[in-house]
Amino acid sequence: METITENDQAFICDIQAPCFQMLSSQEADLVRNSKTQVLFRKGDTLTKQGAFASYILFLISGVVKQYIEGSDNRSFNLRIVQAGDFIGLSSVFAKNTYSYSTTALTDCQVMLIGKESLSNIIQGNGTFSYQLIQRHFNQNADLHEVLQNQQFKQMHGRLASSLLYLNALKSTLPNIFQLMTRKDLADFAGISTESTVKLLKSFEKEGLVELQEKDITLLDLEKLKEIQKRG
Repeated sequence: METITENDQAFICDIQAPCFQMLSSQEADLVRNSKTQVLFRKGDTLTKQGAFASYILFLISGVVKQYIEGSDNRSFNLRIVQAGDFIGLSSVFAKNTYSYSTTALTDCQVMLIGKESLSNIIQGNGTFSYQLIQRHFNQNADLHEVLQNQQFKQMHGRLASSLLYLNALKSTLPNIFQLMTRKDLADFAGISTESTVKLLKSFEKEGLVELQEKDITLLDLEKLKEIQKRG
């Protein structure tokens, strides 16, 4: 992790994300005065599950995986965070700790915003707060679907769901599978790495996917969707 100052070439003086265009000049100044711009390198931890949350993160650039940590060094990947997304919003509305961990899959530029400043803006700007709440509930709806997959699907269905989810990100992240290790993919499906490798080879033999080193190309989306539904 490296703090970026105004004198650094990588410093971004103004964040052009649509959500920040909803702020008044005074609110924008409040964000500027409470923010710190940070460069996280690939593999760095951005947030740690259970750690005190003193700030909210806004991802300016890069790709991040969000996951929950369990016992015995096991983890379960929840989603991919892309540029323009917030990390740690739940700590504004609920408890003062991060409810999940996040790790950089690429080098990431991140804006750290003081939680108290963001909370004050949310209370005073209805349009801005509505958009943040909408984001938060959309993410929760996605997480409910993830949990449903884990609860009711067998390994084939879990892996198919994970492949389809990641494949849907290719419009903005064409190299998404190349950023994933087989363990990352296994942690999205909630199965072991060994089972993931075996199932991928099985899917390849059936003509459902094409494996090219780390990259994965989905060849038969309809069949994978059918496996996803059957579980």
